[in-house]
Amino acid sequence: MQEAETPTPTAVVVAGDEEIRVLLRGLLRLHHFRVLGEAEGVADALELVRTTRPSLMVADMTLRPGTAAELFQEVRRLAPGLRSVLVCPENQGGSTTPAADAPDALLKRPFRVRDFAQAIGALSPESPAIT
Repeated sequence: MQEAETPTPTAVVVAGDEEIRVLLRGLLRLHHFRVLGEAEGVADALELVRTTRPSLMVADMTLRPGTAAELFQEVRRLAPGLRSVLVCPENQGGSTTPAADAPDALLKRPFRVRDFAQAIGALSPESPAIT
């Protein structure tokens, strides 16, 4: 009897800065995610989520055009089960109080690869150290 294959997790990357998109795409691929597409702003990101139905969205705080708050509010309506991560500078970020339109994880830059893996759900807190 063959063991059932686990489907490859899928993701989309949303960031206004190309270098950030390249970094996030590379980190997702390192953690065995298939990146279905990238967007710079809210409208393109929503269309990407609508057409590709990813299991994860990783978004940077800086979008062109739009804001992270707008993106997460609309994504929650469009795809309520979509896991989401927001990457932001250390001195910025959302409230620690959960909200209906808040990301599932907040990742402050600079971050370690292990922090990224935990935020996207690739590692459990008990996983061996990766730095």
